[in-house]
Amino acid sequence: MDFFDFHHHKKFIRNGIYNLEINQIPPDYPYSIGIHPHDIDITDIEKQFSWMKDMIFQNCFAIGECGLDSLVSIDQKIQEEVFLRQIRIANEIKKPMIIHCVRKFYEVISLKKKTEQPMIIHGFNKKHQIAEDLLANNFYLSFGKAVLYNLSLQDILKKAPLDKIFLETDNEDFNIEELYHKASEIKKISLEHLNEQILENLHTIKNG
Repeated sequence: MDFFDFHHHKKFIRNGIYNLEINQIPPDYPYSIGIHPHDIDITDIEKQFSWMKDMIFQNCFAIGECGLDSLVSIDQKIQEEVFLRQIRIANEIKKPMIIHCVRKFYEVISLKKKTEQPMIIHGFNKKHQIAEDLLANNFYLSFGKAVLYNLSLQDILKKAPLDKIFLETDNEDFNIEELYHKASEIKKISLEHLNEQILENLHTIKNG
């Protein structure tokens, strides 16, 4: 059984969504493209947006990762402007968005009103209340390696609707199959059912 890796940074994984780094050339399999808050170059942001627009090809699955990060030195207002521009691009090309968010969840929830495109919080690893608020605002949650050992996160995954979740390795070095096994155990469903549902979720965010 092939297990889809929703968000990863490894070029050798083809069954998933590869996170394209700034100034890279896209691969011939699904990828996401965006300007991460960490990568914003305030001296040449137009060049970054030019690269981004030029590299949106047929295999582009999503815009991202992009979002807001309170720990980054880039001014929050600039981060919001860059994020908003990427929301507009997602609107134009009708692609879902993979969201990076650090301590700015309610700002991201507010900005979601600017788009009808699905937003997926990648690597979700926060408290129950944040998960509930995100789900109530129609976000998807993508879970990573922390689910293997974090009991609180396991409880969040257990309660999250099946049609609102994804699983990912991000840039961690482990096998995605291990995460699928753990998630199926937490959700008390078969591996086949979990795999089918995640593929269905992918279809939903891709096709609306």
